[in-house]
Amino acid sequence: MLFAHDTELSLVAAAALVNTLGSDGDHLLDVPALERFLSPWTWTGKRTHDEEELAGVRSLRPRLRAVWSASEDEAVDLVNAMLRESAALPQLVKHDGWDYHMHATPPDADLHIRMQVEFAMAMLDVIRQKELDRLRFCAADDCNDVVIDLSKNRSRRFCESGCGNRTNAAAYRARKRSS
Repeated sequence: MLFAHDTELSLVAAAALVNTLGSDGDHLLDVPALERFLSPWTWTGKRTHDEEELAGVRSLRPRLRAVWSASEDEAVDLVNAMLRESAALPQLVKHDGWDYHMHATPPDADLHIRMQVEFAMAMLDVIRQKELDRLRFCAADDCNDVVIDLSKNRSRRFCESGCGNRTNAAAYRARKRSS
């Protein structure tokens, strides 16, 4: 494991959130779509399950995506702004079978604020460990999704949308045609 479990989970969730607005359209069009997106991530705390909550979560996507193309200094500015705006106050908590980990917002903070701070806190580790190069864009020519490379050998190039398989299959077919 490169980072603490909660850091890795936050990074993967942030990439997944950014990718809900991808080259194939917007996948967070309504509250049920938000519910489907959130189900694997088990966000704790207050939920309103309404259009305002959906709008707040959707508004995070461009802010989080900006970190993927930021230099180190720009990433620091973006992360510090997210923490400052959210009045983050890091605390150790234990819940739902998880051992101690960090939360930096109260459980009654709006969902998008909790999500923003979770990502910003994860990015603190990424930046301090000089690992910003693990934030990438999908290598497929026709995809603009983001990728978080948590592999030991830094080899992840494609997003979760099947771009790697599609690209490899196309390369295989091209090789077969030329031979």
